[in-house]
Amino acid sequence: MSAILASYETCESTGSAADFFPRKISLPAMARAAEKCRGCPLYCRATQVVFGEGPAAPKIMLIGEQPGDQEDLAGKPFVGPSGRLLDESLAAAKLDRSTLYVTNVVKHFKWTPAPRGKRRIHSKPTWTEIVACRPWLEEEIHLVSPVLLVTLGATAAQSVLGKTFRLTQHRGEFQESTFGQPVLATVHPSSLLRIPDEQARRVAREEFIADLRLAANKIR
Repeated sequence: MSAILASYETCESTGSAADFFPRKISLPAMARAAEKCRGCPLYCRATQVVFGEGPAAPKIMLIGEQPGDQEDLAGKPFVGPSGRLLDESLAAAKLDRSTLYVTNVVKHFKWTPAPRGKRRIHSKPTWTEIVACRPWLEEEIHLVSPVLLVTLGATAAQSVLGKTFRLTQHRGEFQESTFGQPVLATVHPSSLLRIPDEQARRVAREEFIADLRLAANKIR
């Protein structure tokens, strides 16, 4: 573990994604520029950057924490198990993912190896890494200009609403943001997959769908 942490710590970075912005700002140009981002050390262990994707003028932007193992390999957000659960939950809430913009707070996969085997285990990004990557998200929100932001998980919620925000206290409540759009904070779908009890997992999924229905009703 210490060797892996050292590899991140010794990987050169500038401290801000803004250092890699293109001269002419557009969503496609930003996505291309992000491929060369060295704003934080996470790029040095990731396969590739995973930028947001979706239509040009969506009503909702979904914001997760960071790409996972399968997203890192595919170069697209929410394509792994949590992505499949998200798609199913969106459909149950009468939301079409193809009409939404989906992104993450952090654009590179942070991981540690499993004690045995070749699996790469998700590792939560630090606040410094979140702040370094935040310019990408800020510009995405500005360019996409959605009606509503929906954050998935505590890390995404705190990145958008501030470090003191508590998801356990304000889940499912519409919040004001400095971006101008209202924000609805809910859990990350990956948290549902970690619930061992089947009945508890079913209840948690229904609660998640209920939050997504709140978002759907907000834009109608």
